[in-house]
Amino acid sequence: MKTILTILFILFTGLFAQAQENTVNVKVEVTIETVVLVTPTIESVLNANETKVARLYMDKNYKVKKELSFATKANKSKLA
Repeated sequence: MKTILTILFILFTGLFAQAQENTVNVKVEVTIETVVLVTPTIESVLNANETKVARLYMDKNYKVKKELSFATKANKSKLA
């Protein structure tokens, strides 16, 4: 009996929800704008006399790992 009442309640609420008249018409105004793409030009001048050194580390945390891997005198093994 309880299941029949719940099914009827769900059906009636669905029917009442569909019976509501929605007369609000929303009109959207469309505007068209043109887009112009500008590609920047980058000019690079290579100088043959310059000698710069660039270091490339494979790991982004290289400096942190290097600082954390320090060795103290207590870390060394003792010979008997």
